Amino acid sequence: TKTEMMESIQFYKPLNSSVTQARVLLVGPVGVGKSSFFNSINSVFRGHVTSQAISGSSSTSLTTQFRTFSVKAGREGKPLPLILCDTMGLEEGVGAGPVIDDISNILKGHLPDRYQFNPTGPLQSEAHGFCKSPDLKDKIHCVTYVLDASKISIMSTKIEEKLKAIRRTVNLMIPQLLLLTKVDEACALVREDVRNVYRSGYIKELGVPLSCIIPVKNYSEELELDTNTDILLLSAVVQMLRFV
Repeated sequence: TKTEMMESIQFYKPLNSSVTQARVLLVGPVGVGKSSFFNSINSVFRGHVTSQAISGSSSTSLTTQFRTFSVKAGREGKPLPLILCDTMGLEEGVGAGPVIDDISNILKGHLPDRYQFNPTGPLQSEAHGFCKSPDLKDKIHCVTYVLDASKISIMSTKIEEKLKAIRRTVNLMIPQLLLLTKVDEACALVREDVRNVYRSGYIKELGVPLSCIIPVKNYSEELELDTNTDILLLSAVVQMLRFV
């Protein structure tokens, strides 16, 4: 199953020939595992646990730039037809985290890789690096909200408001998914065996269609890969590409 999924991802082709790689934007609060998700996908295709994007736990976002990450099929392999776009984590305070206009600019393909977020204001259209005429390949093709499964019930209202504002900004034409990280910390049944994830009552109680929820367990402390964890991670990528 794992091999089949890896191959289906490797040989995926977007319907529009002008686009060679699907661009998926990851949006979510600080510390939910956006950068860790990229590292985990990268690890599956490398065949060992690896870390490329800066990740860790902190009260403020460790990602301060807009980053676009391309995963390779193995160390010397070709890039996969998928680019994961990482944003600065959402924070509670006013003037903290990315501004909504920057998210809008990312969706439309205006912001360059390594753009340094400025919480006081968005990048202006006349500024250096602003892409005024982006092609379809530069735009976002799927938005994935990333939430910590173990902390959804205690999410602050300020973070909820910011997520709702982003949802309003995301054009209805862009498909949206929910990536649930740390599912093993949210449910004892899943901690016992990650294969129990779809039997978990906790996951089903979220009130979002299961087809739109992608539960995953990122690699954070492990030194070796685990096939069941890999399959959950690969399922997430397959679902993203289907929505694209």
